[in-house]
Amino acid sequence: MNAYLETFLPLFVAINLPGILPFFIALTEGLSAADRRRLLVRAVATAFVVAVLILFAGQLIFETLGITLNDLRVGGGLILLVLSITDLVFADYRRRDPRDGADAADVGVVPLGIPLIIGPAAITTILVAQQTYGYLPTLVSLVANLLLVTAAFAAGPWVIRKLGPVAVRAIAKVASLFLAAIAVAMIRAGVAGMLAG
Repeated sequence: MNAYLETFLPLFVAINLPGILPFFIALTEGLSAADRRRLLVRAVATAFVVAVLILFAGQLIFETLGITLNDLRVGGGLILLVLSITDLVFADYRRRDPRDGADAADVGVVPLGIPLIIGPAAITTILVAQQTYGYLPTLVSLVANLLLVTAAFAAGPWVIRKLGPVAVRAIAKVASLFLAAIAVAMIRAGVAGMLAG
């Protein structure tokens, strides 16, 4: 049981559910219930598939492609930076046509599924946990964390109703600003790691 707890907690911190929930609320503002559910399913499914792939084949994939975690930090950071700047500068990016289900599904993959839910921190944690505690505790902890993410994201509409549209828009802009800061931090950490290596 100790191994499960010791893999669950670092992964919970790495995924940072309280930190990514505002982004989900921001990205789903104006979407229909069906599109919101589709985005939620796509985001969690993407995160799960990527995480399981990393768990069982991550080291091999990195070695085969010549990719390092620092490369991943820089690449993921650039994606987040572009998305956050787009949202801050072009307000219509976030307030999409609610009927545009394909767009909702795409946002579920990037940036929600990766690199927000499963980003460099979560990938590193998964690799370390697998090497330290084995496959089963890491997989169980991953599933438990993704169930928490699903429950929290599913409560998003309730949060939107309680806060109201004006507050949600304000939170969305602040979230985008923080997302840009997170992106810069990821890029900085990646570049620093490359220079140190």
